[in-house]
Amino acid sequence: MSAEPLVEPMMQQDPIDLLSAIEEASATPIRPEYVEGTVIVPPYPDDNHNDGAGELYFQLRAAGVRLVGFGNGYRAAHKDGSTMSLFAPDFYVRRRRPSELDESYRRAHKGWYPVDMLALVGEVTSSNHWADTGPKFRSYAAAGITVYVLINRETKTAHCYTAPVLPGGDPTKAYYDTETKVDLGAPLPLPAPYPTLDTAPFLES
Repeated sequence: MSAEPLVEPMMQQDPIDLLSAIEEASATPIRPEYVEGTVIVPPYPDDNHNDGAGELYFQLRAAGVRLVGFGNGYRAAHKDGSTMSLFAPDFYVRRRRPSELDESYRRAHKGWYPVDMLALVGEVTSSNHWADTGPKFRSYAAAGITVYVLINRETKTAHCYTAPVLPGGDPTKAYYDTETKVDLGAPLPLPAPYPTLDTAPFLES
């Protein structure tokens, strides 16, 4: 989901420890994320956001995409092993169920699974669409996630991005080379083996 910035870039503390401290200090359940050196905290989504994201989840499931899910957090690392990004997409498709190695990784990184488990990520924008269209767009591409589905309720458009590119190994310059864009309400084609998604639920109030 879209997110509000919480702090300016902070490199003094390990991002995982920083996010854990924020979760523990919060009076309500939250799952902060870390992209491009900045911690962001998701705002509470409205019903249209949650209902629409749920519809896309069920469309994928109904099409036989068994490993679609939501709620897990994933970690992408730099080449030196340090944390590049920590994110929890609105929905996603995994390449595999968590193995014992994946679960060991999650325990070692305080609740974050390895990003190579993900084949597709999806976001639905909320009160601040900039995070999903900017930092998270680049972070997903930098992590090599093959497909990024974005429902931009600000512009009333739906996007399917494919073919991630990482120029010169710089995550802040990563992008997707291919984009399919439709107006909300129109079918959004996804690459095989995924179905075409019906985006009409996002037009309902």
